[in-house]
Amino acid sequence: MHRLLTMKRLSVLFLCTFAVLVGATFAWQALVKAPGDRCEAAGKWWDPDGRVCAQPLSIAEITGRPNGQTRAEASAEKNRELVAIEHQLAERKAARDADADRQRAALAAQRGQ
Repeated sequence: MHRLLTMKRLSVLFLCTFAVLVGATFAWQALVKAPGDRCEAAGKWWDPDGRVCAQPLSIAEITGRPNGQTRAEASAEKNRELVAIEHQLAERKAARDADADRQRAALAAQRGQ
């Protein structure tokens, strides 16, 4: 009698199935699992849905204010800087106007002679 599934054929079929499953496991490890592990080992964030390795940003890098400083403190500091700049500009304008007035008076005195 000639059987379709002999012991030799079953063992070859089992070994082939096993080899395919082991290969699929290694491929899954290399293509799906390993990039996330490498990304996290580098200190970055791994997004498994988009398969993106992203560099985390500190809020201080985005806002420009140091860590531990509140928004109100940073705003008050910027406002003080702006007021100081406005005072400097007003002083320069007053000095420029005073110099222009002095030059006008000197020119009028020259013409009046």
